[in-house]
Amino acid sequence: MIKLLDSLQHGTVEPISLTIAECTRRSFSLELSKYRDVERVHNGGVNALDIEDIEGRYLLSGGSNGALSIHDLDNHTGQPQYTCKAICKIDSKSSVSHTHSVETVQWYPFDTGLFTSSGMDRKLKIWDTNTMKPADTFELEGKIYQHHLSTVATKHCLIGVGSSSSQVILVDMKSGSATHELRGHRKTVLTVSWSTRDEFLLASGSCDNRILLWDIRSSRSFLRCLDQHGGAVEDLSKNSCTAHSGHVNGLRFTRDGLFLVSFGTDNRIRLWNAATGHKEIVNFGKTPNESRRTVRFDVSHNSTPDLVYVPSEGNILTYDLQTGTKVNTLLGHYNSVNCCTLHPFYQDLYSGANDRNLLIWTSECEQTRAYEDHLRDKSGNGPRLTPFLRHNVTADTWSSDEEN
Repeated sequence: MIKLLDSLQHGTVEPISLTIAECTRRSFSLELSKYRDVERVHNGGVNALDIEDIEGRYLLSGGSNGALSIHDLDNHTGQPQYTCKAICKIDSKSSVSHTHSVETVQWYPFDTGLFTSSGMDRKLKIWDTNTMKPADTFELEGKIYQHHLSTVATKHCLIGVGSSSSQVILVDMKSGSATHELRGHRKTVLTVSWSTRDEFLLASGSCDNRILLWDIRSSRSFLRCLDQHGGAVEDLSKNSCTAHSGHVNGLRFTRDGLFLVSFGTDNRIRLWNAATGHKEIVNFGKTPNESRRTVRFDVSHNSTPDLVYVPSEGNILTYDLQTGTKVNTLLGHYNSVNCCTLHPFYQDLYSGANDRNLLIWTSECEQTRAYEDHLRDKSGNGPRLTPFLRHNVTADTWSSDEEN
């Protein structure tokens, strides 16, 4: 790090290099936070999490009993050891809550005044954050496993929905219609994900073991089908076109939108080129996946190489996205981990599990150093400036010819 700072001072490296180096170091050293935790409010398992990208302050969560909550992640205590308090909660007994398990929650990408939720009661709800009441509700035919809003869209306001029907439903928030269907899958659609680069590109994974890429502007049924044996196929009549040897229940585009990461019940993680649809030659080994619902994992940002954080049974496994090497195993939950999400601005990871807990994972070195500095200042044993030094710091020692 000192060498990098020296190179930065001499102008031999770009300033972004320091940011990448520090983000990479922190991403590789995540541990369960000893000084920060989240107030426990859910009476059932935590199925979904999302942190808004505008301020990076509010954590939205959904539970297996239909409850929703919002936590404030900011520290208002002035102490390094604190608990993130819940500021809003919709109890499962509320008349406006979901009647069954909440499977997905997501903030509206451009305004914290709206957020969305969906679940096994077949309802997709758009909420007004200020009143904590639904502004609109869409009731679909099948159980909803996942929905997703594009974070880069400027020309449409569509929500992609994967449900127990074999179609991908597009819900238009502007017109209030939910009639557009993308047909191509043969079984339940477990996961959907919009590209982080192309606002018209949508990926979907299903119980038919397939991943389909859709261009929603095209009149064709699909753009391409990802094949684990031969790359991308444009004809679904070939039964051998499968992305996994099991159900596909996890999809995530990398932050730059160049690659798509998939997770299946064949215990495999695969990396795909988003432009060509070809599978990258990366072996992640076997990652246990017996989940019957969507697995919500996340990919790092501003680190080299990129890391993928995948919930697996009671742990969170961290893999190098370029080599497939497992670099870390995060231990802390007492039951199956359902979801994890990274903070949009910092290298902090938040996770939810069936043990009803929300945990925070941070860089151990940074939190320990901050806490030690706080204790040192509190005890008065920290370094202090002597009166002489204080005088020298503030004194004007500049001399001029006029004074002489």
